[in-house]
Amino acid sequence: MADMARRVVPISPSIVMGPMTETPVFEPLPVDPVRVLLVDDDERNLIAISNVLEDVAEIVVAKSGEEALRHLLRTEFAVILLDVYMPGLDGYETAALIREREQTRRVPIVFLSAVNKEMEHLLRGYASGAVDYVFKPVEPTVLRSKVAVFVDLYAMRKEVQRNAEQQKRLLDENLRANAERLHAEQQLRLAEQRQAAIIASLPIILYLEDVGAEPRVPKYASGNFETLTGYTLDAVRGTPGLWAERLHPEDRERVQAALATRAQGGAHSVEYRWRCADDEYRHFLDQAVLVRDSAGDPIEYAGTLLDISDRRELESQLNHIRKMDAIGQLTGGIAHDFNNLLAAVLGGIGMIERRIPLDPEQKRLVEMTRHAAEQGSELVRHLLAFSRRQKLEPAAIDVADLAKAVGSLLAHTLGGLVELHWQREDGLPHVFADGAQLELAIMNLVINARDAMPEGGTVTIDAATREVRTREDVEGISLEAGRYVVLTVSDTGCGIAPDQIDQVMEPFFTTKAVGKGTGLGLSMVYGFAKQSGGAIRLTSELGKGTRVEIWLPAASGAAQPAMGAVEPVRGGRSRRLNILLVDDHDGVRATTAAMLEDLGHKVSDVGEGAAALDLVRKRPDAFDLVLSDYAMPRLSGTDLVQRLREIRPALPAVIITGYAEPNLRPGGDVIPVLIKPFTPGQLEAMLEEAGRASGAH
Repeated sequence: MADMARRVVPISPSIVMGPMTETPVFEPLPVDPVRVLLVDDDERNLIAISNVLEDVAEIVVAKSGEEALRHLLRTEFAVILLDVYMPGLDGYETAALIREREQTRRVPIVFLSAVNKEMEHLLRGYASGAVDYVFKPVEPTVLRSKVAVFVDLYAMRKEVQRNAEQQKRLLDENLRANAERLHAEQQLRLAEQRQAAIIASLPIILYLEDVGAEPRVPKYASGNFETLTGYTLDAVRGTPGLWAERLHPEDRERVQAALATRAQGGAHSVEYRWRCADDEYRHFLDQAVLVRDSAGDPIEYAGTLLDISDRRELESQLNHIRKMDAIGQLTGGIAHDFNNLLAAVLGGIGMIERRIPLDPEQKRLVEMTRHAAEQGSELVRHLLAFSRRQKLEPAAIDVADLAKAVGSLLAHTLGGLVELHWQREDGLPHVFADGAQLELAIMNLVINARDAMPEGGTVTIDAATREVRTREDVEGISLEAGRYVVLTVSDTGCGIAPDQIDQVMEPFFTTKAVGKGTGLGLSMVYGFAKQSGGAIRLTSELGKGTRVEIWLPAASGAAQPAMGAVEPVRGGRSRRLNILLVDDHDGVRATTAAMLEDLGHKVSDVGEGAAALDLVRKRPDAFDLVLSDYAMPRLSGTDLVQRLREIRPALPAVIITGYAEPNLRPGGDVIPVLIKPFTPGQLEAMLEEAGRASGAH
């Protein structure tokens, strides 16, 4: 019986979390056994009554009121069978304590008593909280019947509580699930809105198209269809042949052939030009895949139409830049070779004039030859200007002085039918550029404008200031941030066709009739502007005229006159120089040596850098100055000077070149550069400069 008194049935949790899930999995609420508390100080009574009730409920026994109260603190009972007379706490006192406690106040109490059957005892028992009174000896059937009623009532009450709790749990779970579903729906709608906004901001159309649709019409298209094409989807559906009709004629056959074979591969990717509602062609990349059902049967095409017009425009500009750079490299090389030839021709003419007495007819022929060679030299300067390899001497130029100079030069060229007008804003800063080349550039543009107006008209040159903050500030041209002076030459002539705008900057391209232009004017202006740190922008419209803008950096200081070439006075040297001449071109080397000898110098000439090194190694102090060509095989002029200065430091040197390289710096020292072709006076001046720079004079 002691083991029976200590037995307590544990209560299992009502909700168990499923493994690795976030959603709770419900299990049926556990049904605790129904317990009856039997309290009696007589162990025989405990055994007898327990045997009577063992098939009705689980019996928990206590031998005193105190032990009964301890059981009530741990366990819930359907009914309490309480002996009236017990040592310590009797039945009445125990019942009173049970009724004082909230958790046990409503537990039915049945008193057991072998004495005191009088009414006053019964009333006291009922007053203590008893619901019944059973006298000993107990009739088993009666006791079992009474206890069974309370057990059934307890079981039904617990069942009602379990059902209510289960319903509450189901309701709570349903509310939680609804809240989660509502949150998920809100997040889904937000994601859909974001996705739709992103797609609408992109130059792309999403579409669905039926298999075999003829003519081609989408059954669905995303919302930015009208933004990209200018047409509504209903308008396209109302005109089924619209898509094919607006394909670019050059693309139509290729695109239709690609679409005709897409069923074989289940996809297509084709690029074409399509004329939108504004009659402007745009480049589209059309891609789609074939969607099939679970049985593998084709359902529809799901595709995208991507606007790649900006990409094609950038590619076109990049290709144009690469082409212009390649042409510049080519023309620069051609100019170098021509300069070598012209240097030999002009040098030879000079030697003939100095060394051979000529009669008037011979002088006239030599002068004609010189004039032709100088014209060739001018042509080469145009080529160098385009390739941005001409040597510039930038200075601050007053636009007012520029207007006077250009006006006087063009006074007789424009004739009476064409008028030239200058317009300048107040406070215009000076232009920082090479004055001679700027004059030549303006003259070329004005002459082009004159030729575009055979019936006469007005050429306007407008000068204004523009501030560039970033590269994006100016449309169509690339400039560093800074202040610029914009010289705009505009005419009212015939204009240039749109398909020729990108070509007019290329050398040897001209819109003029055969024999009326070299095609170097605009290319020279383009190269000059680029080399000066500026840019050129051309706009034109057929029948209305052309507008050319030259953007050049504004000077920070006051205008200063550009330094011109000054012919030195012959015979002003303090001593005769021993000069080492190095040039791989035989004609240029011979004429240059003759010039040097005519100037009174002693010359040792070789045709390559290795031979020059050998001479200096053998006699390091034999030469006062080295005069070397720049572009030579195996060892360039600058490399040669650097090697020679390893043998003899601070050896004076001059580089001669058909290019227009800036001052070269082998080992950090500046080397003067003499551009071919050159005159004896220019050669003498360069020798003087080299001698002063090295301290040789």
